[in-house]
Amino acid sequence: MGNFQSFFTTWARRLCPGCASEDANKANNLTVHMEMGAVTGEDSQPSSTGSKGDGNGNSRSQAAQGTDLNGTQVTVEIHHEDTSPQLIKRLSLGKGSQRLRGHDNKGETLLCQALLCFQKTEAPRPPGAKDLHAYPWDKSSLKSMPVDLQQLKKLDAYALKVNVTNSVEELVKALLKQARTDLEKVRAIWMWICHHIEYDVVGYHNKSQLSSKPRDVLQMGKSICEGYAELFEHMCSLAGIQCKKLSGHAKGHGYKTGQTFTGDSDHAWNAVYLEGRWHLLDSTWGSGSVDDSFTKFTYRYNEFYFLTHPALFINNHFPDNSNWQLLKPTLTLKEFENNMLHNSNFYTLGLLAAHPETPIIQTVNGKASVSVDCRSGTLFMFKLKGTDEHGLMTLKRHGMQLDIYPQKTGSHKLEIFAKPSKAEASDDVYKCVLEYVVECESVDKAMRFPKELHQPVGPSWFSERQGFLRPSHGEPVLHTNDGRCSLTFTLSKDISVLTSLHSDGSGSLAEDMGRRHVLQVHRRNQVELKVQLPHAGSFVLKIYSKKKSDPGNYDYIFNYLIRCLNTEVKWPAFPQSYSKWLQDYEILEPLSGLLPANRNVHFKLKMHGVAKVLVQAENTYPLTQNKGCWEGTCNTSGCREVFVMVHENANHSFYSHVLKYEVEAQ
Repeated sequence: MGNFQSFFTTWARRLCPGCASEDANKANNLTVHMEMGAVTGEDSQPSSTGSKGDGNGNSRSQAAQGTDLNGTQVTVEIHHEDTSPQLIKRLSLGKGSQRLRGHDNKGETLLCQALLCFQKTEAPRPPGAKDLHAYPWDKSSLKSMPVDLQQLKKLDAYALKVNVTNSVEELVKALLKQARTDLEKVRAIWMWICHHIEYDVVGYHNKSQLSSKPRDVLQMGKSICEGYAELFEHMCSLAGIQCKKLSGHAKGHGYKTGQTFTGDSDHAWNAVYLEGRWHLLDSTWGSGSVDDSFTKFTYRYNEFYFLTHPALFINNHFPDNSNWQLLKPTLTLKEFENNMLHNSNFYTLGLLAAHPETPIIQTVNGKASVSVDCRSGTLFMFKLKGTDEHGLMTLKRHGMQLDIYPQKTGSHKLEIFAKPSKAEASDDVYKCVLEYVVECESVDKAMRFPKELHQPVGPSWFSERQGFLRPSHGEPVLHTNDGRCSLTFTLSKDISVLTSLHSDGSGSLAEDMGRRHVLQVHRRNQVELKVQLPHAGSFVLKIYSKKKSDPGNYDYIFNYLIRCLNTEVKWPAFPQSYSKWLQDYEILEPLSGLLPANRNVHFKLKMHGVAKVLVQAENTYPLTQNKGCWEGTCNTSGCREVFVMVHENANHSFYSHVLKYEVEAQ
């Protein structure tokens, strides 16, 4: 070390004649600072005593490796004696020529500092009180410091286009051309690594042939997490940014809900020092993902893992040294194992919390419940052992509620998916946000649902958005004792409504009959749906709509579950209607589509815009108009069907069928 100091002191005095001309006391003010980094340089091994990270956020001494200067970079900073240590002149002594840039000091007394940089400008300091964030998450921000992604777009685009792979030093030099602040430097390095280094799935299975040295990672263009973290650390060091490689356990690929973590660390990531505080990031997970078989890597950039809020980062990253959680209070490994895993999709989709907060749920009387809170309208779906048959999910304005009724005992994998309600075409896909294990000890056989039941169930902000306002029944399940029920909505749009009723088993309904068990009654902008069940059981009422001006098909909007336990129930269908039966016509009587034989039956129909109305049975019976209604009586003797016909124009000679009734067998 003495040889080093003598060498650089001599060099500094040669370069600064003003210092050399001062008396001995002033000459003694010449100081030489030498600091060692923790990561091997690109062109040489460490050449003096340094420190090496143990993966726990600690350092341990490393024996001197010799004093060869060929691979080192020497930076000489020249300062006025009475100034703060702000860089005025810098001399870089690397391989090849040495040049001095600066102005002549014209005899001023200068203090020369020679700074020997192997990899890091400054040794990383351990986390302190000012680095800590409160736990649990305060729901304020996904990141640990303000980041304007819009302002970084130009820098991001530049970093992606940088194509330098001959040396890490040259790569960093190229990336920093467009970076001014420390945040921009870190961002440029992050973006380049995430888009140019792929995960080495082959090397993962054969680690003995794998090198995580930054130079090798750059040349190969691939690595595992260790290589990502070491390359990131080294590039930050070259850029003058304090950076630390961290090791620990992660809930990544292969993680099983509720598993425990033992043995050595299985993942590596980084901490960077920006604006007086430590921040966390994971460039491995920011770059993409591997498939289930762990044989193929796909670039899929993930912004979430850049400067992630520590209270969110702890969801799936547990450092060996708890200080690097950057949390107050810190979590124990047991708490980490027991906590619910919220992956990046959970937060990037605007979700805030999930209940329960533990990954394993025990059913109570055959039922388990899950709820999710979110900021705005989000669409959800679920899979219980790969199917959505055994649950009732309802959308809330700020989340969703799900009740699960497994139909077998044992362990069941429950996955919750979500997507934005106004997704771009490229994002119009449900992404898994939560995964539970449901432990079922007993089965509630009464809670079997028809296969036709679609999730979510019941009205919601989504059905409101489609034009169905102020539902008379806000809950997803309707219970009826007599087999009849009525629902009303206010329609906010000029839409046509289509409905159908469905059930399972021996009492299943054909499509045409399913539609005839629901009768629509329109009064201005309100629609009433009258339902008559053909028998006891569970039924699905599906509701579709389309714009009246749209000649296309109807779109499914939402559905209800209707349940009736009364085995005496046996309601006939409503009469069949034809295309000439307009939406705002109304049947007052008879509502039953099955008429008694050999009886006089009274008809009362609310219709407008027609010249004549006839009821055709064995004979033809005209109806008379009275206060907006057409009324009259017909006899059902000698016929099996009865039709209602209208004469739309008095000058026309033909009639149009609008309704059809059936007559009971004699």
